[in-house]
Amino acid sequence: SGSNVIITSNLFEDKVKFDSTMLFIEELNETPMQDFERVDVAPNNLAYVIYTSGTTGRPKGVMIEHSNVIQLVMHQPNSFKFSSDDVWLLFHSFCFDMSVWEIFGSLTYGGRLVLATKETIRDTYKLAQLVADEGVTVLNQTPSAFYVFQQVVEEMPKLAFKIRLITFGGEMLKPGLLQSWFKRSPNTVIVNMYGITETTVHVTYKEIGEKEMHSNLSAIGVPLPTYSCYVFDKHMNPTPKGMQGELYVGGYGVARGYLNRPELNSERFIQNPYNPSERLYRSGDLVRILENGEMEYLSIFVGS
Repeated sequence: SGSNVIITSNLFEDKVKFDSTMLFIEELNETPMQDFERVDVAPNNLAYVIYTSGTTGRPKGVMIEHSNVIQLVMHQPNSFKFSSDDVWLLFHSFCFDMSVWEIFGSLTYGGRLVLATKETIRDTYKLAQLVADEGVTVLNQTPSAFYVFQQVVEEMPKLAFKIRLITFGGEMLKPGLLQSWFKRSPNTVIVNMYGITETTVHVTYKEIGEKEMHSNLSAIGVPLPTYSCYVFDKHMNPTPKGMQGELYVGGYGVARGYLNRPELNSERFIQNPYNPSERLYRSGDLVRILENGEMEYLSIFVGS
């Protein structure tokens, strides 16, 4: 990655092979605040670089700016109703960008963030107990993880949950498999969210109700307020409703680009042919626009 400094715990000093500067959080905690120089942060400064391999298997460092993160957490649908009363669960690894949503989503609105240990995350019974005991109100899951969580909850009928919002991301959702939770907690707002690391976690949202569970379509809905979505054929022509095409994403969430990968940047981050002032990210995902204007996720484009 070309990093010049690593910040870590002294517990890992012997496990990290690094020739440049290493800073240990234990020592930083003991350093007087006046010894630190104030650094101004601009919206276009890097917030983080997170690695993703996509379908290639080769890790790519994605450069996300502060403005990308701020637009994600500050411009959410009204139905989400985030507030300081919310309790979020940090379920995902820092290496997975859904953790960005969990960390900054909770802190931005003054909520409380519950950190689950690795042991708890691996034991769904312990996880369900933690979610109930801590009064978690906002739960973010991949569909496959939630299917297991839902099964375990059925075996623990005495647990009382305060979950008011469940968001899904990271993989294709099968709404028909959510009926068990819907019957147990019909007032829970369930949202399917499509997103890509290169576009800052989430791009679209679709509220899932009884109708969607019966149709079992993997609908990903419409763009979040600060995003735009386009479906093009291989000639970059907009596809008509019902026809599949590749999804291109624009808006304030599009990343700066890949770290030290200029050729890949020119291939994946392109100029909108219909609006030269807008940058688009080529997702490599096949979708189609439904009659109601929402999108359905189909598959990953093999040629991407």
